[in-house]
Amino acid sequence: MSNLFFERPILNSPYAMPELHWELDDTGQPTQKTLPFRRPASFITPIPKPKKQKKQQGKLVEDAAAKAISSKQQQYELTTLINELRSQVTAWRKLTDAKDWKVTPETARLLQHWRHYKFNGIKPFFCQLEAVETAIWLTEVAPREGKKGQKFLEHLKNANKDANPGLSRLALKLATGAGKTTVMAMLIAWQTINAVRYANSRRFSHAFLVVTPGITIKDRLRVLLPTDVESYYASRELIPADMLPGIRRARVVITNFHAFKLREKTELSGAGRALINGRHGDKISTLEPEGQMLQRVMGELMGMKNIIAFNDEAHHCYREKPGEKDEVAVQEGENKKDANSEAKANNEAARVWISGLEIVQKKLGIARIFDLSATPFFLRGSGYGEGTLFPWTMSDFP
Repeated sequence: MSNLFFERPILNSPYAMPELHWELDDTGQPTQKTLPFRRPASFITPIPKPKKQKKQQGKLVEDAAAKAISSKQQQYELTTLINELRSQVTAWRKLTDAKDWKVTPETARLLQHWRHYKFNGIKPFFCQLEAVETAIWLTEVAPREGKKGQKFLEHLKNANKDANPGLSRLALKLATGAGKTTVMAMLIAWQTINAVRYANSRRFSHAFLVVTPGITIKDRLRVLLPTDVESYYASRELIPADMLPGIRRARVVITNFHAFKLREKTELSGAGRALINGRHGDKISTLEPEGQMLQRVMGELMGMKNIIAFNDEAHHCYREKPGEKDEVAVQEGENKKDANSEAKANNEAARVWISGLEIVQKKLGIARIFDLSATPFFLRGSGYGEGTLFPWTMSDFP
């Protein structure tokens, strides 16, 4: 018996919006039938059922309408919201007259370039373009759409107020291998070209901070630097040739989140530290000041305002949920000590990352943080349900 799903798994072009998808049954297995529309965004927890769970935590359930992960304490209807926003962006994309797009002429030029230019090399994939279009729609179009746009902006505002007070984060979920670096380059181009033209606008910036979880990723992202010999803006033709002088105005700093950790100004032995602290035990800080840390990490952006930050692999960045800490859930066959160690490591890394961004916000000002990840879910030990989608996620291409 033939299995069409395995014989022809790919139904759509990577350069166009999906128009077909394989139907799955209640257990997630293919039925061998194709459905003539795009698969709606839906999420189920990727975390195995724990051996033990406190009664007050509530059982994770799948919302029948939105298929969002929820508990009695955390109600998420993100899939409904993401699907609604996807529909709005799709309808906006189909408008043929650029005058109806409600964006700047510079943004309209870039959109036309990305959608219709005959690239000599790699053309942006649809998933990349949709992520960028979502960011553009929320920034330029939604404020001019009345209640229709305000709904999404209010959700973002409230989600960040609860989980990221003082910061404005927007998560774009893209499958592994979808090309997040290209998405960042397109967003930098959009922001910079507009910032050069509209110098006094708070919506646009030409100052960018790219934060990564590791050295390997940091090196790979050098193509985001306008001065790099393999810069994506030129090598991948991401902007029209006559706009290249404008993109050179962009200031891009790429760093690891570890760099945010305040360093010791002076190396001291235990005895030396005790001597400095004095008899009464009043501790004297030997750590570098926050301003000195920023000068070390992102000196090129010092004095600039309205910074745009990018979190690559953003699931490592969150503020631990305040309040009573629930016991870390332990999976079948897992050692409790190992589970607690993992949760502690997750939280320490996340604390350093988010604290660094909060310092940047306090000292310089961050206009928007773009989170890019294939798995923008809270990690074990965060205080949120493990595997819960970041509520500021507004775009999904699985």
